[in-house]
Order: sequence, then structure tokens, then C-alpha cells
Amino acid sequence: MLLSTTPTIEGHPIKAYKGVVSGNVIIGANFVKDFLAGIRDVIGGRSGSYEKVLRQAKEKAINEMVADAVSMGANAIVGIDFDYETVGANGSMIMVAVSGTAVEL
Repeated sequence: MLLSTTPTIEGHPIKAYKGVVSGNVIIGANFVKDFLAGIRDVIGGRSGSYEKVLRQAKEKAINEMVADAVSMGANAIVGIDFDYETVGANGSMIMVAVSGTAVEL
């Protein structure tokens, strides 16, 4: 499966547009764990624990989107867009959403 944030893939003409596909993952925030991770992992303004969890959520969202595209008979997804939002009471959860257009090349 070819994945691209651009609307086309150079050298691969689009034969058919299959439809919009998406993947969404919501991860909960454990405040005690997050607080301790913040103390341990923040180096130069970055938190390794947060980054690892976000990477895993992003991968799961992409896999969900790809499965959706495969079920439509697509072999590529173009125009991919990522969105990260806080949801829930007091922003206690993080949603990773990815969407794109499933196509046949």
C-alpha cells in the first residue's frame, strides 16, 4: 500500500478513486503516570513517554485507515492528513485521526 500526503504519486496515474478512508485512535491519559513521566523523561522540552504513546497511536490509526482502503480494493492512499486533538473531561484523552483518499493506481 502506497501512502502519500500529496494528492498524486509521481509516475503512478490514478485509475480510480475508491473513497475517503480514515482511522481514529483515542488514548487515555493517566495523570500519575504522566506526571512521573514528565519528571523522568523531559529532556530539552521533550517527553519520551508521550512521544512513544503518540507514535503507537499514529501507527494504529494508519493501520485502521489502510484496512479500510484494502476493503475498498485500493492499492494506495493519497492526500493523507493527520490531526491530534484533546478530548474528554478536561482534555484527559488524546485523539489521533488520520484520513485520506483511497485510490487504485
